[in-house]
This record gives sequence, structure tokens and C-alpha cells, in this order.
Amino acid sequence: MSVWKVLKETYMVLAGLPFIPFLAVYLIGKLRGLERKKAIRLAMDVTTAFLVGIVAALLSKLSGSGFGFYLILLLMLIGAGLIGNAQNRVRGKIDPSRIVKAIWRLSFFAMAVLYVLLMAIQLILPSSN
Repeated sequence: MSVWKVLKETYMVLAGLPFIPFLAVYLIGKLRGLERKKAIRLAMDVTTAFLVGIVAALLSKLSGSGFGFYLILLLMLIGAGLIGNAQNRVRGKIDPSRIVKAIWRLSFFAMAVLYVLLMAIQLILPSSN
């Protein structure tokens, strides 16, 4: 079995159950001495990558197209543009690192809600296979 296949399978399992990486990263952060708030933020940042993957897959399966990931990416880019515009109006300049951090953290909350909703829909609707 190739390394790529192992990585892909591991990602699929962790994306399917995103609370596992959240808890793992949070506990490791706490064991390494991070404050509670920083450990939660780190866990959110890592888990977002898994949530984006599973929500994109669920959206694609529900819609019957492969557009799920691109829709999420499009919404993130629109959000980044809106936040960048607001920063430019208020401060007169933009801070790209703060924009990325804000979009990534907002995406965590949006993806968590979508994960719960789409997983519930997936469990309720009969499978077409």
C-alpha cells in the first residue's frame, strides 16, 4: 500500500468523524501546556481542513455534481473580499494574515453547522445506490 493511499484513507476517516481530530489536537495542546483558549483555537484551525473536505463531499453527493469544494472555496473568497474591503475602509490598508485567519475561523463554524445538517439529511434520505 502506497504512502499516498494511506494518507488519503486516514484523511477520509478523520474527515468523516471531525470531532476526533478536534479532540485529539485540543488534548495534545493542553498536554503541551497551551492555555485553554489557544488549544481550542488550534483545534478549530486543524479541524476546519477536515470539515471542508467532508462538507464538500456531502454537498457534491447531495447535488449530484462535483461542485461542492468549489462552492465552499468561492464563498470563502467572497468572504475574504468583503472583510478586506471593510478593513480597507476602516484602516486604509488590509492585513492579509488577519483576513485568512478570520475566514478560516468563520469557516469552522459554518462548516460545523453544515456538517450536522448535511449528515442528518444524508441519514434521512434513502440512498440512491
